[in-house]
Amino acid sequence: MSTPGELLLYRPRESRGAVADLEEGLRLLEGTRKYAIDAAHPEAVPPMVRIYRPWPTVAFGQRDRKLPGFDAAQQACRDLGFTPVIRRAGGRAAAYNEGSLIVDHIEPTRDPVRESQARFSAFAELYTEALIQAGIDARIGPLPDEYCYGEHSVHGVHVEAPDLRVKLIGTAQRQIATGWLFSSSIIVEDGSTIRRVLTDTYDALGLEWDPLTAGAADDVAPSVTVDQVESALLEVYAQTWDLTMSRSQPH
Repeated sequence: MSTPGELLLYRPRESRGAVADLEEGLRLLEGTRKYAIDAAHPEAVPPMVRIYRPWPTVAFGQRDRKLPGFDAAQQACRDLGFTPVIRRAGGRAAAYNEGSLIVDHIEPTRDPVRESQARFSAFAELYTEALIQAGIDARIGPLPDEYCYGEHSVHGVHVEAPDLRVKLIGTAQRQIATGWLFSSSIIVEDGSTIRRVLTDTYDALGLEWDPLTAGAADDVAPSVTVDQVESALLEVYAQTWDLTMSRSQPH
């Protein structure tokens, strides 16, 4: 993560579709190449964060597409109204929908690899703090047999039933020579739909996991909303960066 300073805030009004949203993040990352040459270039992308509500999507990892059940898994997604996409990062299938937030943090840098592992910890702490501010008992660490297992996953704990724990945030990272993109999906509402599509997807792929790890923040904090989580997220960001609202889509 960068040192404190100005951070462009880009909040698209609506999803452009599962594939277009994914490609947009990569396009913005490519804009760091222009920034490295000329920060004033119209296609240059400065330090920025993009926050949006996605189209119902199941993002498969590269390893998933090599499994015999991959075609059936994609069809299972479509049958439930989710668009299957393949992300360039690793991991296994993860799902999100309109009850979720996607946070893409993009920064130009001359050495994107140097702090790549530290970013996982730093962003996990940042987003956990935001969830806590939104009234969720959020903690860092993977759940046993969770979907798309990650050492820096963030999960929520039900206040009245501590044995009920649900994965809330998954992260992925991509780097090029001039910058990095750290992408996070925060599942806030409509956990039952997420659980169902992941159950059918993982069954088709033949992967073992615990379906009880899938859900949303409102499974453990019933009154929480996407708006509340987004507001808390912006407050936490504003504690470190000077947020500048983008008036239009970054080129």
